Amino acid sequence: MSVLVEIRCIQTTVEEIFHEFGPLPGRTERIASVCAVLTNPYAGRYEPDILPMMEALKPAGLEMATRCLNALGGDPATVEGYGKGAVVGSAGELEHGALWHVPGGYAMREILGNAKAIVPSTKKVAGPGARIDIPVTHINACYVRSHFGAVEIGVPGSPQADEMVLILVMTTGARIHERVGGLRADQISVWDGQR
Repeated sequence: MSVLVEIRCIQTTVEEIFHEFGPLPGRTERIASVCAVLTNPYAGRYEPDILPMMEALKPAGLEMATRCLNALGGDPATVEGYGKGAVVGSAGELEHGALWHVPGGYAMREILGNAKAIVPSTKKVAGPGARIDIPVTHINACYVRSHFGAVEIGVPGSPQADEMVLILVMTTGARIHERVGGLRADQISVWDGQR
């Protein structure tokens, strides 16, 4: 890793959803997340040129995307949804979290075979133990309504004031009992990342 990227810890989780009311769904929804806690090299000061950090984060993005995929079994064909986010410690600024857009998003799209849809994202500045909702959409068409969702994530004790938590999420399918209509995954036809 670059001198700008000093990772303190990585947390990987997998949630398996077997049931949510109604009839048994006949499938299991799996959600994987990878969170990396790292030092924010720009904490405590205003730095006009923060782009070197974006470039330095690219290897971390690929490593985290690989970990996330492997947590779901390693087969890109099983992944249908994704999202990303960042929690910046209190000595940083929201723009530091925006540095994750390219390294996190492009890494997931690449590892999943050049997925078409933009990777939805969120970010905030918060203290240790903060939790954040990571938005999730379909990997090839953001208008696929059945895959709209969010995953609540946090790393205990993180981020410290001079740290950031960078997050990637992948899911294996639609919400367990999705039934609100709209474009379905099997109806994707334009392949423009939207429809």
